[in-house]
Amino acid sequence: MGMYDHTFHQEDLSNYSFLITGGAGFIGSNIVEYLLKYGAKEVRVLDDLSTGNFDNLKAFEGLSNFQFIEGDIRDTEVCQHACKNIHYVSHQAALGSVPRSINDPATSNAVNISGFLNMMIAAKDNKVKGMVYASSSSVYGDSKILPKQEDNIGNPLSPYAVTKLVNEQYARVFGNVYGLKLIGLRYFNVFGPRQSPQGPYAAVIPLFIQALMEDRSPTIFGDGEQTRDFTFIENVVQANIKALFTHQEEAWGEAYNIGVGGRTSLNTLYQILKKKAGKDLSVHYGDPRIGDVRDSLADISKAENLFGYHPQIAIEEGLQITLDWFTNRQTLIN
Repeated sequence: MGMYDHTFHQEDLSNYSFLITGGAGFIGSNIVEYLLKYGAKEVRVLDDLSTGNFDNLKAFEGLSNFQFIEGDIRDTEVCQHACKNIHYVSHQAALGSVPRSINDPATSNAVNISGFLNMMIAAKDNKVKGMVYASSSSVYGDSKILPKQEDNIGNPLSPYAVTKLVNEQYARVFGNVYGLKLIGLRYFNVFGPRQSPQGPYAAVIPLFIQALMEDRSPTIFGDGEQTRDFTFIENVVQANIKALFTHQEEAWGEAYNIGVGGRTSLNTLYQILKKKAGKDLSVHYGDPRIGDVRDSLADISKAENLFGYHPQIAIEEGLQITLDWFTNRQTLIN
């Protein structure tokens, strides 16, 4: 079985044009792949390639229904141009990473809040049918309650978390004031093929895999007992597609947890990967990172009930697919 052999839509996608902001990134490029695989009329990507990589889109170059715009969501004209003749917007463009936002709060604010506002205005002005945007489990902040339920959030612990919280507030207002149809997806630690191990803000799973492939010990910040609801990318693509096409009117204007409803400690995660990779390397422990949430676990019943989200791939299977992808890519490079 390859990825995206299951369909998550009933509609004929050849009737619709889609804009994916941040489409050269990890999550965005996987949504692009799904839409192109199932014959979307047009898939337009807007990305400034600051954190995304055009290599993620190489396979789609030359397709008549694929278009790439290199541009920045902080530029209002770019956003307006990108939304022309678009039915649905999948807004994945953002500066991710809690540590990045702590080191440079101004840029995170400009991209994640002003850029998001520009996109909503452009979507409204161009009368798009609906827009699904990336929020984050970081909005739960210092709330200790597990599992996380949408209407029970704490105080944000980082500038990044603030930006995602503001997105949700803005989305609610734009829905009420302008009738724009918006859905926010609070992602819980997404992983899978095309997630980059490069750069200072890379996520933990690609970093672990990279270290194992290079026969060196990875670093865990803190004691490794912090837990996360690791969510395989195919589940996240499913959530995006089902949210875009929901027929439930009451589903719009809300934010939803997108996880799998299970939690794994970083220590356990590393043990699983080590075993799958057939390596026996111990791990280094570093100081805990500021702004990191201690434990995370999603209650996904709201997304299940309102737009039929049912994650199909559990962590072990997802890790195997991811490890295979990295191994194959490494073989190609060598």
